[in-house]
Amino acid sequence: MTANTINIKNRKAKFEFEILDKFVTGIKLAGTEIKAIRQGKASIAESFCEFQNNELFVINMTVEEYSHATHFNHDPKSARKLLMKRRELKKLEKEVKNSGLTIVPLRLFINERGLAKLQIALARGKKLYDKRETMKDRDNKRRLDRIKKDYK
Repeated sequence: MTANTINIKNRKAKFEFEILDKFVTGIKLAGTEIKAIRQGKASIAESFCEFQNNELFVINMTVEEYSHATHFNHDPKSARKLLMKRRELKKLEKEVKNSGLTIVPLRLFINERGLAKLQIALARGKKLYDKRETMKDRDNKRRLDRIKKDYK
């Protein structure tokens, strides 16, 4: 896989959360972690972001062990520091503490310079009825597209 084809998404995030604001952050990684990500061996499906000592960390992000590494391999589920400007961090921390919002990772990708980036979002959890409404909208759109296709 080339650098531009790595695009690992968190599909559940848009279903379970209402996305309010998006940010792109860098990630502090070990050498074997970036090699594993470049092979596409990472998952952000059940991960979330959390503040620890005024720094933002992504928790529960899985980066599988690099196959060609020796005993210097990394821990697959370790917390990884996100790299953002101090001003953005303070804004996010204030929103999370005051409004009860959460920060969820949406997408893990490699940019054109070959660096791993994580797109995160400030989000509000959806209620069950909101999720049902999303499913209805998706089904209605699918039906409408089928009808349009038949008439063409």
